[in-house]
Amino acid sequence: MKALVFKGKDLPWGVTDFPKPKPVKDQVLVKLKTAAINHRDLWATLEQASVMHKDGVVLGSDGCGVVEDVGEDADPFLVGMEVVINPSLDWGKNPAVQGDTFRILGNPDHGTMAEYIVISKKNIFEKPEHLSFEQSAAVPLSGLTAYRALFSKARLRAQEKVLITGIGGGAALWALQLASAYQARVSVTSGNDEKLSRAKALGALNTYNYKNQDWAEQAAKASGGFDVIIDSAGGSDFEKLVDLCVPGGRIVNFGRTAGSTVSFDLKKLFYKQISLFGTTMGTRDEFLSLLEFVESRKLVPVVDQVFPLADAKQAFERMKEGSQFGKIVLKIA
Repeated sequence: MKALVFKGKDLPWGVTDFPKPKPVKDQVLVKLKTAAINHRDLWATLEQASVMHKDGVVLGSDGCGVVEDVGEDADPFLVGMEVVINPSLDWGKNPAVQGDTFRILGNPDHGTMAEYIVISKKNIFEKPEHLSFEQSAAVPLSGLTAYRALFSKARLRAQEKVLITGIGGGAALWALQLASAYQARVSVTSGNDEKLSRAKALGALNTYNYKNQDWAEQAAKASGGFDVIIDSAGGSDFEKLVDLCVPGGRIVNFGRTAGSTVSFDLKKLFYKQISLFGTTMGTRDEFLSLLEFVESRKLVPVVDQVFPLADAKQAFERMKEGSQFGKIVLKIA
């Protein structure tokens, strides 16, 4: 089969021939139709992630396709089902935090950027009927991350004021769509005015270009502060988020696109009784709740561009440039 394979530090990577997997025990074999790119895929290539497999690892966390075969402990009636894959593997027993065996599909386990994948039957769910294969591939990792951030961590309530940083990426856009559908009053930031304009069309009430030095002052004046802030950037602007939180507000972070190191006055945190949460992915129950939310409200994820698997490197370059608005999807079959 054809697959996008990363072999490790200083080794060439790209689409190549790779052994077709075979399902065993409770596994199913999914013939993939589409996969989507996440920053973790890009960082694997840029930061030269370690690889456990001698022949390299198939990248990709997000995928959608059709069950073609099953292992001996999986129901044969699953064959032919159109499915979306939950990339959160072996979360563990504690819903508050992942266990020691937790992994995200796509490294170290072989991922979705291939013609086929084998995965536990516990990680497949029926594809939402109202979504195409391309749209369905845009749901899993980003949607699950945003859902857990908003509802499990921040405990979002209707009509609360929400600020989402870095609009344009998959998780930020999902946060905007989920929060808006939940009747929150959402504002967003970006360094790109076109992305801000498109975010307004998706339900953002106010938009702020973080390249303007006074963007935080503008946001504070317009909103009076935010109940919930969803951040995927970190970096030097993080202290502004603490300033923008109302007393008793909640900040949830799941990324570091603007930098891993942040600093702020701790007095602001404890005196305003702000709750600061970190989050990564989510549980199986949260994934199921996400799909139910998406289906009940007929939400449609934003797809930026679709590339054939053979042009995967071009797709990665688009993500590296940061010009995308929505998920970058690979069409496999």
